[in-house]
Amino acid sequence: MPKIRSNSSAKKRFRITAGGVKRNQSHRRHILTKKSTKRKRHLRAPSMLHKADVASARRMMPYA
Repeated sequence: MPKIRSNSSAKKRFRITAGGVKRNQSHRRHILTKKSTKRKRHLRAPSMLHKADVASARRMMPYA
């Protein structure tokens, strides 16, 4: 039985943890001058993937 390939973009975006799937926040790449310091600081913290999306993320990373 051949191995299943992991989705490369999913490998870079998600981490499987005991509590679910961890992801990074968006909107922190460019056009940062108009965003407040508080907004940018809160975007630094990782968050968990929504439970509706967990199954598809796990399917993309079969060995994680």
